[in-house]
Amino acid sequence: MPEPKTWQLTAGSAALGLALAAAAVTAAGPWDGGQRTAERARAAAPATGGTRHAAAPAPAAPHRPAPAPSAPGVLAALHAPAPAGPPADLARVLAPLLADPGLGPLRTASVVDTTTGGRLYDHGAATPMTPASAVKIATVAAALSALGPDHRIATTVTATPDGGTVTLTGGGDPTLDPTRLRTLAADTARDLKKNGRTSVRLTYDTHLYQGPALHPIGPNENIAPVVALMTDEGRLDGSRSGPAPRTADPAGDTARTFADLLTRAGIDVTGTPAPGRTPRNAPLARTYSAPLADLAERTLTHSDNDLAEALARQTALAHRRPASFQGAERAVRDEIARLGLPVTGARFADGSGLDRRDKVSAALLTGILTRAADPARPTLRPLLTGLPIGGFTGTLAGRYGATPAGAGLVRAKTGTLTGVNTLAGTVVTPDGRLLAFAFLAGRTLSPYEAQPALDRLAAALTETD
Repeated sequence: MPEPKTWQLTAGSAALGLALAAAAVTAAGPWDGGQRTAERARAAAPATGGTRHAAAPAPAAPHRPAPAPSAPGVLAALHAPAPAGPPADLARVLAPLLADPGLGPLRTASVVDTTTGGRLYDHGAATPMTPASAVKIATVAAALSALGPDHRIATTVTATPDGGTVTLTGGGDPTLDPTRLRTLAADTARDLKKNGRTSVRLTYDTHLYQGPALHPIGPNENIAPVVALMTDEGRLDGSRSGPAPRTADPAGDTARTFADLLTRAGIDVTGTPAPGRTPRNAPLARTYSAPLADLAERTLTHSDNDLAEALARQTALAHRRPASFQGAERAVRDEIARLGLPVTGARFADGSGLDRRDKVSAALLTGILTRAADPARPTLRPLLTGLPIGGFTGTLAGRYGATPAGAGLVRAKTGTLTGVNTLAGTVVTPDGRLLAFAFLAGRTLSPYEAQPALDRLAAALTETD
């Protein structure tokens, strides 16, 4: 009697994994947060040359971002023994899929067995390409490596020696929200009253960041001015992820709101809040962001551009470099090199992937993912748990409907700019191998052709013995 096939033995566990993933669903639109609004309009426009394109999917309503599920079962394959023998010939499976015209003329690929570190498939894997938002894999890895998953970003309030002026100091936390700001104001007011103060001047300090505040792409709905003090990422429409109208003055708006909250807490604020320097005293009050592990997951799941730039600058500060675009670029590069990965030809011009000058190779992306899968590097684990789940969470929530084999099984970071489409992440094969993959495509004509082609590539890995 013939032995049952591997896929028969694993079908039940795969179905269970899909059910567990379904329980963790958090809906989000299918568009990558790294794509500009204007580029989305261009991508949706009919292409010339008579090619038939699928209709654009309706964007989903914005939802509150939440960290990706980190259930133990998600990463069970990390601790499983390596299966004996090599996998099937991936070239025979992947080469025809990589040749899909929807991927354009520039395409590279890398697939690595994370247990052994062995390269299973390579198509121009060392060639640097524009990754779009997939560069966030490097941004997050660098921040976790440099700071650790427990690092929190502080926003503080400090008074002058005479108590007449208090300064709200930004520490680079774009997730500061009205609730935390209200608590910070209440704590500040309580301390001031304890010291007999009921009237103060208010200044605000954003000097932690240096260089231009405006991202090189200019004013854009995908990112606020990059400053050290802001509330709700400078969003003006109440959304928590995706493109949104942004304030031109996130720090000033936050300071004015804080002044109003102080007034409501019984402290008279004289004059208008103005930029200033933090006094050299111990803070009266402070509020902290969520741990870096949570921020890392949110950055990846929802392709959060503002948070990615903040994490890049936190890495710069850890390296004692200026918290600027240039300082962050050098720090991220240095930290990735410290992980033992080759950075020749790589460039991290920003942390979010909005800058087309970013360059990484497929081999570098799979190298970072493989480091994150190393049981000896638990500090990098949020890099894997934060990856969107195909068909279920974040920027992959609206995908894999046409490729059900990958739904719930593919965990990957997307990358989308006009003419650029990327997918990089992990899959578990039927025989228990955890594979890291990266597929980068350039000069694509439409995301509605490129994205399904990338999804088919990743889904094929879930069926490989």
